[in-house]
Amino acid sequence: MAEHHEETLAEDLLLLLFQPNSGFRRGTGTIAGENTLFYVLGGAVLADLALSEQVSTEQGRGGTTLVKAVENRPPADDILRTAWDYVLPKPQGVQTVLAAVGPSLRGPLLDRLVERDHLRRSSRKTLGLFTTTVLEEGGTGRRAQLLAEVRAVLVDGAEPQPRVAALAALISGSGNLPRFDPGIPWTSPVITRAKELEQGNWGAEAAAQVVTRTVTAVIVNSVVVAAAVAPQQT
Repeated sequence: MAEHHEETLAEDLLLLLFQPNSGFRRGTGTIAGENTLFYVLGGAVLADLALSEQVSTEQGRGGTTLVKAVENRPPADDILRTAWDYVLPKPQGVQTVLAAVGPSLRGPLLDRLVERDHLRRSSRKTLGLFTTTVLEEGGTGRRAQLLAEVRAVLVDGAEPQPRVAALAALISGSGNLPRFDPGIPWTSPVITRAKELEQGNWGAEAAAQVVTRTVTAVIVNSVVVAAAVAPQQT
């Protein structure tokens, strides 16, 4: 039997991107930003590895940034391990890693959220003919807790824990922050704070983690670039 482990950053990010009551039926929801989701989830996986100091970055040719595995520090989580294994033979460009590991993440991460009852998945018939899968919020309250933590940082100016700072930065970098209004108001101070987090300006408490913040900022900004050039949803 698989042992229970802490939620990864990518799981928490996917849970936050789930928008309750945005589906066709009352009480059901959809995932925000599906068109750029694999970049964002890939970024969350790399950020998780950076926060646990299992990957680092180095300068490549032409000023590019490469991600490299920290040897002898493999992650226990199998999803994180796949990304770590990918960069273990040789450092790779951030965009290359996002494109390699990102596309396969949505399904397994969603399965985990359902297994833990953070989300619930069911099938519905539409027009009596087509079977569609619908998502609803689960019974754990984790999404509300995460949202409150992100809101405290962006709206109330709370000192962020590194994990929460990375979550907020990835939501902002993905272009999905406006979808959280009015819960997280889309205001100039919030936008400014979110951009600071994207750049790795997390506050005094995180000052000692300069390498981790720098690596995470590089990853987030790669997500920003990838999301900006991806075809936008109409």
